[in-house]
Amino acid sequence: MDSLTQIVLGAAVGEVVLGRKVGNRAMLYGAIAGTIPDLDVLTRFFMDTVTATEWHRGFSHSIFFSILFAPVFGWLVWRLNSKEDASWKDWSWLMFWGLFTHPILDAFTTWGTQLFWPLKTRLAFQSVFVIDPLYTVPFIIFLILALFQNRTALERKRYVKLGLIISSSYLLLTLVLKGIAFGKFEKALEVQGIAYNQMNTRPAPFNTILWMANIETEDAYLMGNYSFFDSKPIVFTAYPKNHELLGSLKSKDKIKRLIQITEGWYTISEKKGQLYFNDLRFGLISMDETVTQFAFSYKLEPIGEDIIVEEMPKFKRDAKHLMASLWLRIWGN
Repeated sequence: MDSLTQIVLGAAVGEVVLGRKVGNRAMLYGAIAGTIPDLDVLTRFFMDTVTATEWHRGFSHSIFFSILFAPVFGWLVWRLNSKEDASWKDWSWLMFWGLFTHPILDAFTTWGTQLFWPLKTRLAFQSVFVIDPLYTVPFIIFLILALFQNRTALERKRYVKLGLIISSSYLLLTLVLKGIAFGKFEKALEVQGIAYNQMNTRPAPFNTILWMANIETEDAYLMGNYSFFDSKPIVFTAYPKNHELLGSLKSKDKIKRLIQITEGWYTISEKKGQLYFNDLRFGLISMDETVTQFAFSYKLEPIGEDIIVEEMPKFKRDAKHLMASLWLRIWGN
């Protein structure tokens, strides 16, 4: 999830664990703990694109990381707050839950987390987008209300618990909504007589009303979207796999790793002799069917025996256009 959401979750967890003993400091250090796993984004400054992508939500989002570093960070916080009525164990416990709840929440997103690192399996329920106001906003409101209460006040604890209960209930609801959407896509494929190998579904950005699907067929991937307000049949658009365009590049280590990162959901496109590796899991940058630019696309540049993989940039104008089209599509076709 986005940084703000992780800060809010970490603050709430910190309050539950140690709020009565240290007051608002529990929220502060809980929020800090909730952001630490995402420091893995710094790897992009000193690693190649493929390695940095592999590291993202990897080791730092694992149970192992939480267990290993909670006592270390707990000791540092304990030393900085030696006058507070909290022990090293107390602070370590707070840091553990701040670190550990971060990847648990991220597991509900499309990217998922390598929770059981060093195993390469990623846990990804794909039921919420990385930014979801319906999860974050109510949480923030309850947390702000709690901030203005005395550390021992019953209302303070009640506000934080309400925030956690409502947000957690929403996460469970998204799994139900995902199941319903999956059934709609499955029925549409059956009605249209489309044979397929596998399918995955995910919510469109910023909501859980509009859902998207990737469907693998023999030589192409189909993409479609469905809103709970739709009244017309689902329309699927085909995108050729074009895996053969890789040629000998498919044997390159970086390409093999990219394929593993995408779990096989990728297409290859060619523009003016330049090859691009497209990650299908996050869809296109627009709801416009004439747009073929994927949200995550990598330019492949062979250099001797090596290959340079460069992630294609995304621009603010793309985000604005996507937001406008999403708002219209959410309300039905």
